Amino acid sequence: MTRDMLLALGAVMAGATQLSLPGSSFGYGELFLVLWILLSIGRILAGGRAVLTPALTKLAGFWLVMTVALAFGTVVAYFTSILYSTGLVHDTEAYLLLACITCLAAAEPDAGRHLRRSAWWVIAIANATLAIQVAQGWGWFPPANVELWYWDRFRGWSENPNQLALYCAIYGTLALHLATTTSNGWARFLGIASVFFTFYVGRLTKSDAYLYTSILTYLTFLGLRIRTWLKTSGNKVSLSRQAVLLLLIGSLPMAVSITPYILSEANTLENFAKSLTKDNGGEATAETAELRLYLWGAALEEGAQSGSMGLGPGPHVNRPPTWQRQFDFLTRPFEAHNTILDLYTQGGVISVLALAWLVGTAIMSAWRAKLDALLALMVSIVIFSMPHLIIRHPIVWFALTLCLVAGRPREFAPRFEPIRVV
Repeated sequence: MTRDMLLALGAVMAGATQLSLPGSSFGYGELFLVLWILLSIGRILAGGRAVLTPALTKLAGFWLVMTVALAFGTVVAYFTSILYSTGLVHDTEAYLLLACITCLAAAEPDAGRHLRRSAWWVIAIANATLAIQVAQGWGWFPPANVELWYWDRFRGWSENPNQLALYCAIYGTLALHLATTTSNGWARFLGIASVFFTFYVGRLTKSDAYLYTSILTYLTFLGLRIRTWLKTSGNKVSLSRQAVLLLLIGSLPMAVSITPYILSEANTLENFAKSLTKDNGGEATAETAELRLYLWGAALEEGAQSGSMGLGPGPHVNRPPTWQRQFDFLTRPFEAHNTILDLYTQGGVISVLALAWLVGTAIMSAWRAKLDALLALMVSIVIFSMPHLIIRHPIVWFALTLCLVAGRPREFAPRFEPIRVV
């Protein structure tokens, strides 16, 4: 087993949170990632080369700022509130693991090639494991002590359906990137097939966030592909290029002309949109929206009370009133279910600005490299981060590192001027 495959196994199996090593709470994904870290460190200690790349400097700088911000937040929490060791230890371990993975991956010689190879392994392993989960979900294979369904929502080996939806969103866009940047016909076919398969599994989760993310992501990719195609065509005159230009020019008057018909069918369109959401946009969707709004408001209040310094790793939002009535025995705080707000309660404004800078850098890297699918992948991550906390998932950081390395593949090297002897 190569290190590239081991990294892919860890990134994929980290989403299988219902599966753990016998007699412990340690998952198989964490085991594979720790093994990959140990092998990477061992390679360097044995004399292997570590490359200082722009991606590595950015990732190392981000984690340094995060460490300082979370440390200050923990000090503030120690003097102003109650510290819950479970969440503190869990998030600290997760951040330490992610910092090691991202920095070691970016420091690899020829990191772009290694990450691309790992990405292919991610798609292959994801397709195989998702196929097994779907087969178990439909009763074709025994479930092996795993709860595959959360009521009528499919969650596979994940802890909840939204976690599986996040992984499917990243798998699909990552497969699209690999399919559109390979010259091998069979590889392109397998990549496109993976896009459709992961979309099918993602819809089984009945996640509203996955639906909105998928629509906006693929629309973004389509617009970027049209832009790239028009720019690379140059001054060449072709029937297809003229047809697309005419369609783009005529899109505005066409939209104005069909607006009355769209308004007359507004109820039909609304019912169709509701049919795509869980519970057909009914009580479950309304309860989820109400819970999110409460948690977001509480997270803003908690962050402001800490002086925007945060309260350290772990959840810090008080329990919603509905949960207080139903589950009085639960005393642990809640997460805000929003990446920015959760990070705001942990590391304050500093950590939020650091994450925004890193994500913006990854987006600009994909833009400069003209990798439309990777740019769409970043759009997918940003959209999905709005209603969920996703920065603890290794697959998210694998995608971020891939974008940073792909956009800035070269290492720093000193410039030596030749000496001329006259």
